[in-house]
Amino acid sequence: MGIIEFVLAAVYAGGAWKFWVGFHRTDFNQNRLSLSLLWPFLVMTNKSYRRNFNKALKG
Repeated sequence: MGIIEFVLAAVYAGGAWKFWVGFHRTDFNQNRLSLSLLWPFLVMTNKSYRRNFNKALKG
């Protein structure tokens, strides 16, 4: 695995972890696991998710 893949995997895992831990600050009541795993796609495509993702990260 190259350095770029390692950095991307670390950013992905870090974002998922931060969202998982701060999930209680969001307006969501759906499945925490699926929303945490799909965070890169949802941040790019969904304004509501992006706003809630930022709420979760402001812990």
